[in-house]
Amino acid sequence: MSEDRSPALLIIDVQNDFCPGGALAVPGGDRVIPVLNRLAARASALGMPVYASRDWHPANSSHFAANGGRWPIHCVAGTEGARLHPELQLPPGALIVTKGSGTADDGYSAFEGNIAGRGSLLADLRARGIDEVVIGGLATDYCVKVSALDARRHGLRTTVVADAIATLDATPGDGDRALEEMKAAGIDVQPSDRIFESEDADY
Repeated sequence: MSEDRSPALLIIDVQNDFCPGGALAVPGGDRVIPVLNRLAARASALGMPVYASRDWHPANSSHFAANGGRWPIHCVAGTEGARLHPELQLPPGALIVTKGSGTADDGYSAFEGNIAGRGSLLADLRARGIDEVVIGGLATDYCVKVSALDARRHGLRTTVVADAIATLDATPGDGDRALEEMKAAGIDVQPSDRIFESEDADY
């Protein structure tokens, strides 16, 4: 990597409830895991920070249809559904970003979340001098999109990994529209083989 760039990998919501068999399963959601594992291992080997976000909703969250919101009950704090998928391999030192933990929080963006003992994701990135994030995870049309747009809004160079995301498509075409919205905001969308391939790679 060039000296003026300091990237981090941000893995979004690869939790049991968002993978096949979960309460709000993203079709093919688990196929992103091997790609993310490779990226996380590579990032760690290059000394880059790795973050993983998680929804961590209270059972009485207004996010849920049962409480007036939109979604089925999912990723309730402390439940098996809220756990990160067991096949996701986070490197030592990876930090967990917890979001959606208030009763009125949708928690779509990782930038709404906090890291235990360290404060907000943005504060931690700033403290490390991070000016660039590489994003993959679930789902393209919700938490990935909103997190990526927030990253750009905060002035971070942002890349979304095309083969490390999967789309809910609650409304057909949502995933394609999300990608176009991200590109229009200046977010780069690249395949994983263009990410972290060499220390001086320009992805």
